[in-house]
Amino acid sequence: MGKTVRTLAYGSWPSPIDAALAAAHDGHPEYVGFVGDEVWWTEPRPAEAGRRTLVRRHADGREESVLPAPWNVRSRVIEYGGHPWAALPGEDCPLVVFVNFADQRLYRYEPGGEPRPLTPVSDVGAGLRWAEPRLRPERGEVWCVLEEFTGPGPTDVRRVLAAVPLDGSAARDRDAVRELTDDRSRFVTGARLSPDGRRAAWLAWDHPRMPWDGTELLLADVGPDGTLHGARTVAGGPGESVAQADFTHDGRLLYASDRSGWWNLYLDGDPLCPREEEFGGALWKLGMRWFAPLDSGLIAVVHGRGATALGILDPETGEVVDAAGPWTEFAATLAAHGERVVAVGASPRSAYEVVELDARTGHARVVGAEHDDAVDPAYYPEPQIRTFTGPDGRDIHAHIYPPHHPGRVAPADELPPYVVWAHGGPTSRAPLVLDLEIAYFTSRGIGVAEVDYGGSTGYGRAYRERLREQWGVVDVEDCAAVALALADEGTADRDRLAVRGGSAGGWTAAASLTTTDVYACGTIKYPILDLTGWGTGETHDFESRYLESLIGPLADVPARYTERSPATHADRLHVPFLLLQGLDDVICPPVQCERFLARLGNRPVPHAYLAFEGEGHGFRRAETMVRALEAELSLYAQVFGLHPPGVPTLELKK
Repeated sequence: MGKTVRTLAYGSWPSPIDAALAAAHDGHPEYVGFVGDEVWWTEPRPAEAGRRTLVRRHADGREESVLPAPWNVRSRVIEYGGHPWAALPGEDCPLVVFVNFADQRLYRYEPGGEPRPLTPVSDVGAGLRWAEPRLRPERGEVWCVLEEFTGPGPTDVRRVLAAVPLDGSAARDRDAVRELTDDRSRFVTGARLSPDGRRAAWLAWDHPRMPWDGTELLLADVGPDGTLHGARTVAGGPGESVAQADFTHDGRLLYASDRSGWWNLYLDGDPLCPREEEFGGALWKLGMRWFAPLDSGLIAVVHGRGATALGILDPETGEVVDAAGPWTEFAATLAAHGERVVAVGASPRSAYEVVELDARTGHARVVGAEHDDAVDPAYYPEPQIRTFTGPDGRDIHAHIYPPHHPGRVAPADELPPYVVWAHGGPTSRAPLVLDLEIAYFTSRGIGVAEVDYGGSTGYGRAYRERLREQWGVVDVEDCAAVALALADEGTADRDRLAVRGGSAGGWTAAASLTTTDVYACGTIKYPILDLTGWGTGETHDFESRYLESLIGPLADVPARYTERSPATHADRLHVPFLLLQGLDDVICPPVQCERFLARLGNRPVPHAYLAFEGEGHGFRRAETMVRALEAELSLYAQVFGLHPPGVPTLELKK
């Protein structure tokens, strides 16, 4: 006998997907690699104070957390971090090098022993930080990116390639760290070595560019003494973004460049597979990988237009054969060993899993972090890929998640409430994957619309650059166009539209609430709210000049910084809102929220401000995520007249 379907108002449906379940499944595997024949990766542990652990998959398939709590394998280089570990197999046990989040020191670890620091502590500014370690046992070194603060300010920083002794001699002696490059470039990625070890390649760029604006691909010779010399630029420039570089098995230089308007692959400067799709992306973290050369000469690639697939590219023919399987989205992390490829893939019915592909047979299988349905999949949302028309007839890409419940429908004369989700970045994209945070809302009868507004990646450089000097305009217009289109076509209730976002998405949400009348309420998470403050020392070095492309140079258009800022227009805010903030956030610091609330003054606008100790940019602790998600649902319930069962009431100040 089938389930009985009952009629109940939108937003009031009972759901087995509670906030604790959504929080437990937040985050996904990252930074995959091979250690001998074994597959390793990092993985979140929301219930363990939000730490990331290093997971080892033994030959028998058993998964093991390499390091116990509280060890947290995570780098803070450029604040967003980078690849934080490296390991080599040993006769008795592997040699592991990793970055520990708490002190940002590099540690050496052999399972069975205790981690030993390899790098010193510095009391200058934010100290010393490391990313993209690469073991060089023949030299007794590990090569890394070194980020060193030279003063108390967030932009008092230099970055170089450096070699750290594996014997621990640098643990108390900064001078024992050997610098491989000078600091003429503000930003560098880790070096990739040619198979013979005689050449090194890395990326570099300088303010005010972001890495998706323009990077240089540098190539240097490696001397017998382990020094780099003769560094020269071989690709890239101010208007060309090289996203990744590596060497093929026979020593040829392979890289992803967007010189054609799309990130495509080039081998020694020649295009391999020219297509209007992306074989690279925005380098938000050091060590992101969209391709991996194989010993056979084939190349594993993560590629696509919008959604990404895992494929094998034959450089001789330019043909790509995609892996068969249920996965419709792959993250920018890849590793290869012989003809084995390991990646991280997901779909609208499964969360991110560690996937291994045999390049010879084309067979793909899950080898780690296997998706397990925590609830009946009948409660999962059923997304739609849509393209809407925005101002000037421009296309706007979006994913629409209608309310969905196997045992409930709404009255025939009722339209559902919808929440527009603005992703962060803003140079990012919303992946079409199972997200229990989305399911938390859709299974209760609240629709979600994820908007890849102009400026998003995955659709070519021209789409990305729609946001140039138009941040706070194009993103706001595109989100509003999707929301209103859903209302006009009878998909959503025009009077019950909300907007939410975090980081740059928090900016878009706040700007939408202060400059449009589209939304009845909104949720603003760890946002940018005051451009002048954020652009003059209130954020970290990596994004400290980002506004020059998003808004324009401050010296030239100071009025634009004031006019665009939601903090300037707090007096226009007349709908209820929820403000969520981590108190340890150095990217979008709490002062931005405090200034916004001060400018709101005593105006009778219902709102709540929840600030969380121990949280930075993006929430990682289970208890924080539970509190934030339940508060958000309570906001919508109060504003839209919903009655979700079992949700604590958020107290709104008036």
